[in-house]
Amino acid sequence: MEIDLGKVPFTMDFHPSDNLVTAGLITGDLHLYRFNADSSPQRLLEIHAHSESCRAARFINDGQAIITGSSDRSILATDLETGSPIARLENAHEDAIFSLINLTESTVASGDDQGCVKVWDTRQRSCCNSFNVHEDYVSDMTFASDSMKLLSTSGDGTLSVCNLRTNKIQSQSEFSEEELLSVVIMKNGRKVICGSQNGTLLLYSWGFFKDCSDRFTALSPNSIDSLLKLDEDRVITGSENGLISLVGILPSRVIQPLAEHSEYPIECLAFSHDRKYLGSISHEMWDLDDLLQNSGSAQNDQAPVSDSDSDAMNVDTNPPKSRKGAKRKNEHANDATSSFFADL
Repeated sequence: MEIDLGKVPFTMDFHPSDNLVTAGLITGDLHLYRFNADSSPQRLLEIHAHSESCRAARFINDGQAIITGSSDRSILATDLETGSPIARLENAHEDAIFSLINLTESTVASGDDQGCVKVWDTRQRSCCNSFNVHEDYVSDMTFASDSMKLLSTSGDGTLSVCNLRTNKIQSQSEFSEEELLSVVIMKNGRKVICGSQNGTLLLYSWGFFKDCSDRFTALSPNSIDSLLKLDEDRVITGSENGLISLVGILPSRVIQPLAEHSEYPIECLAFSHDRKYLGSISHEMWDLDDLLQNSGSAQNDQAPVSDSDSDAMNVDTNPPKSRKGAKRKNEHANDATSSFFADL
């Protein structure tokens, strides 16, 4: 299954209980699709959500709305049924918004290019907490709901832990030699895994965040832009060279390559609500069920998606000053092909 978005996507998210998927594009547009295994995806919404690139999108309020963050510094909530704006926060951050994550049923967190993390109450439409925790863009975030800890990685090479109960920055790692680009919590909360610019997975023990306890280098030298936890022992990685891999954690090993996106970076990975589908934003589509059984044959059966607007040049008008943002701008400037989906 595949969707040709026509323009370069930066982000995607699946509906929490329905076969719906949304994508945010470099043009500032927001798309919503319904998908089924036995039919072509149907586009339900196409709206111009932001004046600059839509970098982050998440379903909120049990899937009744979509919240988006943009490099124009605004946050927009859009009604799922009508496509009408529910609320827009202009200048929600002092700099371009890079990342967005759901926390609870009524709160989300956003991170910007200058390292500021903000927590928002989606019902009150107000900022609950603000943390100036990093010195460079907030590349990724994850949330430990049992302890109310918000973890974030940054282009400054640090991992931070913000305590939402005390509204304080609880811990921050020492500076790494490379940017940290992605983060997940694994091993039943005992380990935090970070993907880095040079392709190393950094493993931190919970409560000991100053320095990593282990390093896994088998994916080097390509940056690990996306991480998606499959279970407590396995993580799916998306790399700069377009390779999607299944990786075991402690013992750490590459279990198998799953797919390759023709040298294009993997911008985002996500599961559908029933975990039947794996979505990936890049430039080809994969049946992950086949890949997990036989990675070689599935890769050979896939074909690139044709470009419907290949002559158009699309650039992020306000890219981050970091390597990851520059890579997105430069590698996609002359390529508008984009699609996602894999059968799980």
